[in-house]
Amino acid sequence: MTRMTFRKLLTATALSGIAATAAIAEDVDYGSFEGYTLRVKLIGGAQYEPLYARIAEWEAMTGAKVDVLSRKNHFELDREIKQDIAAGTLDWCVGSNHTSFAPQYGSIYIDLNGVIGEATLAEFQELALKNSTVDGRLVQLPRHSDISNLFYKKSVFENEENKAAFKAEYGYDLAPPETFDQMKDQAIFFADAPNFYGTQFVGKDEAITGRFYEMLVANGGQLFDEDWNPTFNSPEGVKAVEWFKELYDAQAVPAGSLNYLWDDTGLGFASGTVALNLDWAGWASFFNDPANSKVAGDIGLVRAPKGDGGVRSGWSGSHSFSITSSCDNVDAAASFVTFLTNHDSQMIEATAGLLPTRAAVWGDAKAKFAADGNDFLVEVFETYAQSMAEDAFTPPLIAPWIEVSNEIWPRLQAAILGEMTPQEALDEAAEDARIVMEDAGYL
Repeated sequence: MTRMTFRKLLTATALSGIAATAAIAEDVDYGSFEGYTLRVKLIGGAQYEPLYARIAEWEAMTGAKVDVLSRKNHFELDREIKQDIAAGTLDWCVGSNHTSFAPQYGSIYIDLNGVIGEATLAEFQELALKNSTVDGRLVQLPRHSDISNLFYKKSVFENEENKAAFKAEYGYDLAPPETFDQMKDQAIFFADAPNFYGTQFVGKDEAITGRFYEMLVANGGQLFDEDWNPTFNSPEGVKAVEWFKELYDAQAVPAGSLNYLWDDTGLGFASGTVALNLDWAGWASFFNDPANSKVAGDIGLVRAPKGDGGVRSGWSGSHSFSITSSCDNVDAAASFVTFLTNHDSQMIEATAGLLPTRAAVWGDAKAKFAADGNDFLVEVFETYAQSMAEDAFTPPLIAPWIEVSNEIWPRLQAAILGEMTPQEALDEAAEDARIVMEDAGYL
């Protein structure tokens, strides 16, 4: 099947889908690729796996086989992809990507404009497609979006003894926090290490850089000025680092937090040993499933706190799929990524709490939750929809972002551990980030 033929089929089906409701996967001709093996590298982890059960459906429809070469967390996958680039071994077709990671990869991924039909792209949210575009090229098809809001254990907030003791110590009523200062107070108050912790945070790689970045913005600061000079070593940045350090020093977070990534924080809150958890929506169903979680039925949710600048934290982006420029069958790859981001696929992910990138799925998923009596997921979608509309912002979508992040996060760890003061850590990171930006041609 030629690329043009596949695009025409997909476009025609998408148009008919818009006229009725969203397209059903079985109504789409995804092409015939009998005997072909599509080689892919995918992000792995508890919240990503349910979608991959659909790969067998795509294989049955198209006659192709899928060889999953990697299934790793995104930081490990990013390192592997860079090794492939260095070694000249980009001998695979589809890779998991993210709007924060994509700008660094240069031309290794093709422009999906003209490969994915216009009518199909029209079903995606405009902002998700904009954030998936690098230098005018749509280098990724957005799978689902992410932003964090605050899950909390309701019972510890409703406990009358806790209310009285907190009011006596801090002078204000115990309620889900509106600010990061309140969240810190409450996390320290609730902590009873090693049995119970007030909160937790991701502590390495771009994960903690992103948390620092959104708190910096919430405090009124910025990573760079308008000329791309690093400015995160500001009072607003120091305040953000001090927040992490004070929680760590007070043992309000687990001792291993500096090694945590997203699976660790998700499983930590589900264990019932954490009071407050700033996290993305992808864990929502897991948290509320008594088979997996000890906080099921005891979960509250509010929008992310505000910083000193009166701004809510809202670091956001989209997970996505990209097709390599070295792919030996672009039609098969385009069929595959379209199938894994179609209406049915996004409905599966929405059921777990993952935020859709196709506009219609938001309403369809919420209607399904309401019909099923799943009031919790209705609340999740309402809260996250407001957050995505009002609070979301991406990191700078520039090629050196991950390299800049790699200068920041080890210094954050050093400051949290007391090996450097917060100001020393940020000054050193800013100086090295300046060199990165100079080398990249931004300064």
